[in-house]
Amino acid sequence: MTDAKIADTKPAPVELKAGKNYAWCACGRSRTQPFCDGSHKGSGIKPVVFKVEEDGRQFLCQCKRTGKPPYCDGSHKRITQEDLDADQGLETVWVKVAGPDDLADREVRAVQAGSKTIALTRLGDAFGALDNACPHQGGPLGEGTIDCDDKGDCWLRCPWHGWDFDPITGKAPEGMDDKADTYPLEVRDDGIYVQIKERRERVRTVSDVMAETMVNWGVSHVFGMVGHSNLGLADAIRVREEAGELTFIGIRHEGAAAFACSGYAKLTGTPAACLTIAGPGATNLLTGLWDAKVDRAPVLALTGQVNTQVFGPGAFQEIDLSSAFEAVSRFSQTVLPGSKHAELMTLALKHAVVERDVAHLIFPDEVQVIPAEDGAEASGPAGRLSATAIAPPDDALNEAMDRIAQAEHPAIIVGYGARDSMAAITALAERLNAPVLTTFKAKGQIADDHPLAAGVLGRSGTPVASWAMNGADLLIVFGASFSNHTGIEAKKPIIQVDFDRMALGKFHGVDVPVWGEIGVTASRMMNALPAETPAVDARAELAERWRQWRDEKARRAIKTGSSGISSAAVFATLSDLCPADAVIAVDVGNNTYSFGRYFECKGQSVLMSGYLGSIGFCLPAAIGAWAATQVPGPHQGRPVLAISGDGGFGQYMGEFTTAVKYGMNLTHILLNNGELGKISKEQRAGNWPVWQTALQNPDFAQFARNCGGYGVRVETADALGDAIQQVLAHDGPALVEVMTDAALI
Repeated sequence: MTDAKIADTKPAPVELKAGKNYAWCACGRSRTQPFCDGSHKGSGIKPVVFKVEEDGRQFLCQCKRTGKPPYCDGSHKRITQEDLDADQGLETVWVKVAGPDDLADREVRAVQAGSKTIALTRLGDAFGALDNACPHQGGPLGEGTIDCDDKGDCWLRCPWHGWDFDPITGKAPEGMDDKADTYPLEVRDDGIYVQIKERRERVRTVSDVMAETMVNWGVSHVFGMVGHSNLGLADAIRVREEAGELTFIGIRHEGAAAFACSGYAKLTGTPAACLTIAGPGATNLLTGLWDAKVDRAPVLALTGQVNTQVFGPGAFQEIDLSSAFEAVSRFSQTVLPGSKHAELMTLALKHAVVERDVAHLIFPDEVQVIPAEDGAEASGPAGRLSATAIAPPDDALNEAMDRIAQAEHPAIIVGYGARDSMAAITALAERLNAPVLTTFKAKGQIADDHPLAAGVLGRSGTPVASWAMNGADLLIVFGASFSNHTGIEAKKPIIQVDFDRMALGKFHGVDVPVWGEIGVTASRMMNALPAETPAVDARAELAERWRQWRDEKARRAIKTGSSGISSAAVFATLSDLCPADAVIAVDVGNNTYSFGRYFECKGQSVLMSGYLGSIGFCLPAAIGAWAATQVPGPHQGRPVLAISGDGGFGQYMGEFTTAVKYGMNLTHILLNNGELGKISKEQRAGNWPVWQTALQNPDFAQFARNCGGYGVRVETADALGDAIQQVLAHDGPALVEVMTDAALI
């Protein structure tokens, strides 16, 4: 063993003032060397606090081995490289990186040796192994070239800025002081070997603590894209995935990751996470996060960020993420070295779950890999969440019951907020013999074949629902927002029940606002009903109204157009064939209005971009829903469908390859009318000329096949049934492209 040349362990003379306390640390991480800045945390090394008794220059040592800390006793002179490696948990290994004849003269290539990327070079019979990162700005030397001048001097040129290095020794030309680090290299009979130092054990980081906390809160899926400013966090997620605790799904566009999280949360009521890099990766999340926010779906956004030391001057891909996410997130914090990391993740997820909103954490690059403190524990939801079964105030409940007891034609309207309370609401409806109408967002919460179901109310609705509301003398509204798209008649007497006090009477006053958890309130109403009420049984009239509407739908379904099939025909066929337990993600546009009007639910769950109404929602949301069906629980094994127009599918069509990559059993019904049909319709309605709504489309069925999935195209109504049966039966991603007429909606 020979003495190592350890430049950063030489004693440093510093001026100390008498009577002042100082803290010195041997952890080797302090940015204020030789004084302690708290970096020792997690190293097992405690700082030494001392007081200077006399003025004068003192020698402090950073070698970690001094016998009289913090003063130097010369121990640094006896430290060997092996000692340092052992201190850092490193071991030396030889790795074969190329065959003996793989490199030609003057060739350079990037090779992987364990965790190290190395620029392997050849010049004549000599070989070199240089660190792949140029010491200037980290450019990839393995992508550079070896150039020789007339004098025979040869240099490896960095491809980024043209800095030169000796291809064998890594030295810079005379007058330059930058040198590329090199690795020991041996040419053996079977190939070229490079010596590297690898850690014997992976160091647990603050990112690991936060990923473990995320798992404890029940996050089972992360959707996103691994990139240069989230690699430390991504590695922590990898470790959790390899432990079987969560699943990472790599997407093609970060916007799809946010929509997938939104779809997952809308189906399950629990959060998934999306992961991106800094800058554009983070900003690409915003549309999907806004969709989740306005529809009250819990989502966790994890964004990388540039190093803290370059905050402010305008580094590459640096934007002010705190400001950018301020409006869309209920909770947004930057993870710092001194943060309580487990607690920070717990607070983020508690905000997401309790507030049913977006939580956001920003991870600066270097913070992600800070070693966790010894014994640092992950957090979790234990003791952090209360029961949600809030009972309504007695006065409000009594007033509501007085009105219900007098109503002859009460009607119940349910919104998306009532999705988890339908058993209690349906029981109440059956006692009152009252029709049940849904908002479009709540479509499917009661099956359309239930004798009291009236279908969807509003712009995407049925004449059955309109009749039921118009004839009502009391509206009992559970978990609906009174959107203008729904068209709940404000002049009717209204009892409104909601768990969100801000939702009560939000747009106009209601007769009886009742604050309480919806299922609890519906059950208490049921128990408080008198034995007899004047309510008229609506079943017979509802059955007749449905008969009339179904006859009208059948007439529309047989209509033919000059350019394709009618939407009524598409959804009549899908109503017959769609599995009753399917999850259906729908997009926006005429296809979605037609779905609301014509498709009859038998138990399916419907996901949509409700308040935001974002085009492109359905395919990423279906990916999120599919992920939820892989988790043990009430949604496990359910079939997943996506329904869109050609405009909506075009937004995120690259995600079909994501579905193929992960073998998702996902069926896409694509209505192709060659235009943004809803916009054309609005232009005509507003007496504008139809302008810039035509679309140039590929053969989408062939596109699906090119991606590795199943694709079939339908041009006639009589072929619809077979085609839809084919895609539903296919085990994997499948798409049926239906050529439709934009005029037949």
